Amino acid sequence: MPPQQGTSPHRRRLRLSSRQDARWLAAAASLAERARPLSRPNPAVGAVIVRDGIVVGRGWTQFGGRPHAEAMALEQAGVKARGATLYVTLEPCAHRSDRGPACADLVAAAGLARVVAGVVDPDQRTAGAGLERLCAAGIDASCADDSTCRESLAGFLMRKTLDRPHVTLKLAMSLDGCIATASGESQWITGPEARAHAHRERARVDAILVGGGTFRADAPRLDVRLAGLESRSPAKLVLTGDDVPERWHALLDPQEIRALDQVQYLLVEGGAGAAASFLEADLVDRLMIYRGPVLLGPGLQAIGDIGLESLASAHARWRHVDSRVLGRDTLDIYQRAREGKGWIV
Repeated sequence: MPPQQGTSPHRRRLRLSSRQDARWLAAAASLAERARPLSRPNPAVGAVIVRDGIVVGRGWTQFGGRPHAEAMALEQAGVKARGATLYVTLEPCAHRSDRGPACADLVAAAGLARVVAGVVDPDQRTAGAGLERLCAAGIDASCADDSTCRESLAGFLMRKTLDRPHVTLKLAMSLDGCIATASGESQWITGPEARAHAHRERARVDAILVGGGTFRADAPRLDVRLAGLESRSPAKLVLTGDDVPERWHALLDPQEIRALDQVQYLLVEGGAGAAASFLEADLVDRLMIYRGPVLLGPGLQAIGDIGLESLASAHARWRHVDSRVLGRDTLDIYQRAREGKGWIV
């Protein structure tokens, strides 16, 4: 049944009725990965329509933002959508545009019985209005406030709530924390499997950044060199005041990333100065640390001075979320928390 009169559906958290709800939201989040980052400037959304335990429609945001995930799933489901349940990672939009109708209207017209949204849309043009419109149409519509869906929408949520992209700092280092020898030699600390994984990560972001020292010393290509994904190379940024070549964009300060409104996901690859700048500015949300099984002794440390004066002021808010073996190397992934905001992923 829809929420009782006077209860705003976007403020009522849905208690998932079964493991099946969580399972289908996770399936929708998995589909959303296909849209990242090709859906920009729109969020990468995934949708699954389920009827009697069988998937009858699925979709994800298409290139450039249209069609939306719900529209794709509804078209695939056709008449089978009637009486079914829609699981969608983000609340269906409530605003029309010159590119198409509001998804809330499409969903309402399809005769669905139930809609479970993973996250309420923070865009003020929707912000709960989509769920309210569905409830008004007699559909049982609620938000699950699902962590898997939030993670899949991290860049969009960051952009809408903090006015900046989601930032991943990637470090490839030796066992003793060095990214190069004392003479500056760094190729290759990690092996081919780790480098291939790093290229996959590049294909999932809107832009990639290096520091001025790395830019001048290595002239990095910062492209994606995986078969079939070459066209997914991100925009290239350099943290420097010097002139840069065509197709590069220079930033003087990490805070300038706020102005890059098309960037939802930013990957910072190096070097030590750029890593320190972003950490000191408190702009890193995710750490990816690749470790090669070598010791370099007095080499170049992975992170420069981040202005800490005591152990008590150290960045101690990192949560280990994943670990894997890549050939001879290891990868550890950490996410961080911000006071009063819970885990930002």
